[in-house]
Parts: sequence; C-alpha cells; structure tokens
Amino acid sequence: MNHNTPLPPASPRSLRHLSRDVHCRVLTAAQLRSHGVSPAETSAQCRPGGPWQQFLPGVYLLHPGPPTSEERLHAVLLYAAREVPGTAGVPAQPDAGSPHRPVYAEAMITGLAALTLHGFTDAPPLLSLERIDVLVPRLRLVRSTGCAHVLRTACLPAPEQATGVPVAPVPRALADAVAGLTDAGAVRRLLSEAVRAGHCEPAAVVRELNNAKLLSRPHVVDAVDSLLAEGRAIAEDRLYRMVSEYGLPDPLWNVELRLPGGPHLGGLDAYWPEQAVAVELDTRAPRQEDDAMWSEYARKREHLERLGITVVHITPKKLRDAMQQQATVVRTALMASGDRDPAAYVTVLPR
Repeated sequence: MNHNTPLPPASPRSLRHLSRDVHCRVLTAAQLRSHGVSPAETSAQCRPGGPWQQFLPGVYLLHPGPPTSEERLHAVLLYAAREVPGTAGVPAQPDAGSPHRPVYAEAMITGLAALTLHGFTDAPPLLSLERIDVLVPRLRLVRSTGCAHVLRTACLPAPEQATGVPVAPVPRALADAVAGLTDAGAVRRLLSEAVRAGHCEPAAVVRELNNAKLLSRPHVVDAVDSLLAEGRAIAEDRLYRMVSEYGLPDPLWNVELRLPGGPHLGGLDAYWPEQAVAVELDTRAPRQEDDAMWSEYARKREHLERLGITVVHITPKKLRDAMQQQATVVRTALMASGDRDPAAYVTVLPR
C-alpha cells in the first residue's frame, strides 16, 4: 500500500456526523485530517456559500452561521493549545454518556471571559466580548488574532473547570481582566464581587495584581483599598459567627491593649481578659510595604506573648474554609490558660 496516497474525500454523511455536538462543530485542520477530510476538501467546504468556515487560523466551524459563545471558547482554546499527539480525533468520538472532551494542553481561558464562566454577575456576557483572553506559557509560539487574545506567563497556573472549559483561577483571571480595564467603577465591582461572593480572599487577589505590576495605577489602588476594607468586614463577621455557633465565651471585641501608664501594645479583634487569650485577624495583603507590615505585626505579637498573653493568629481563608478547626484552636487556648503563669496586668480600651 502506498502510504503517500491521499485519503478520499469524506462523504456528506460523515461530514454531517462531525457536526453533531459542540466539540465536533469546532475542529482543527489536524482533527479533520484524522477523520479523513483532506485539506482540499476542507477548502472546498469553506468556499463562499459553503457549509463550513475558517474561524481562526487552522480552526474551522462546521456550519455557516455565526458561532455560539461556547463555540468561540472552544475555537480559541483549540487555536492556542499545544497539540497533544494522538488526540486529534478524540473530540468526534462520543461514548454512551457524553462526548469526549478535547484536550487543551497548556491553554486556559482568562480575563473577563473566565470571570463570566466563574459566575461573576458583574462580568459581561460572553457574546458581547470582542476578544477572549487565553493564557499560554511564555514560550508558546502563537499570536493574537481574530477574537483570540493571547496572554503569556512564565508560570502557568493549574486550570479550573467551568462548564467543561479550562479557566484560570479567579485571582489570576481578575488580574488579567483588570489589566485591560480603565473604568474605576468596573474594577471596584469585580474585585468586590470576588470577595463578597466567596470566590477568593483579598490577599490572593492583591498578590496577583502585585505580580502583574498593576498596583501603580491609581484606580486599581483605590479599588484594592475598598477590597481590603470589605474583606476585613467579612472576616470580622465570620469571627463573630464562629464564637456564637461553636459556643465560645463572649470576648471583648475590637480593643486596644496598653500597659498601665505605658505605651499602647496594639489592637486586637477579640480578647478574653480572664484567660489572657487574644485573636488577631491577619488581613494583610502582599503589597510593596509588606515586609514592614509583617515586622510590625511580629513585634506586637512577641511583645504580647512575653507579657503572658496568648495570641491566636487566624487568616480569613481559615475562617472561611475551616471555621470549626479555628474554634477548636481558640477553645484549646482558653482551656490551657489555667496551666500558665498569670499574665501581666494590662489596660483594655475600645479600639
């Protein structure tokens, strides 16, 4: 058999078979070849008035009309992804339940499109986006074209799945979206929803914004300040619920400690004076002044512990994801107070 003999053109019946589900209505040239469709036949199908169309370089829609939002996503991913050997024909092989998903190696949706897929109500509908951001490794040789806007990174995050599509985690998707926004209100609404809806913690958002060098933009800094304030309010509310729901004794809330006639020792979110146990929420975010902030926090904590006051350090993420565990930590500290030497006397003031 002559292996150089071109494959015969696919029959109309087999071409119709390829367009039965969304993953098969969007195929690459390599995938079409794996189904026996030659480049000449592909070109013939894409002629003006033909049943197919080339949507992006090397990516084809197997119907003549405009693409759906889902087809646009899959087309962008197929265009940007690294081709995995042996998977060219996978999308057109449905099983008894649902069709196989394509393999999108080293590519994921990010930016506003990813936020929409994550369920952000303040992100625009997919069909209204002129471009779809797709994140790829820095050395990937693919350029932006059509609706595919290629973003590169030296460290590709682990993708999450949303409606069967690989998407960047919320903090990274937010940073990529904010990079292209100049509307201060839109930036503030997106950052606020990320925290308010429980998608992620403020520190993770600010870390990505800092990595993307976006904290020098005044409208982003203003939005971050609002984000951190809202994040602290949410964390404080969770701390109140933890004390109530897990039966901890009521503490003094939001107080300042000072030595009698001496300097202030710092503020605390909750304090049990009889047991000399304090809780401090760490709502710091990794920003340029983080080293100085951490040094000041560490000095305060060490000073309090030298005075015999136990400081329980809790992050908003721990309160969100493991509230019962944090309640156990606080309860253990309260119960252990009787085994310690009495703490130094301090004055408690409202903060």
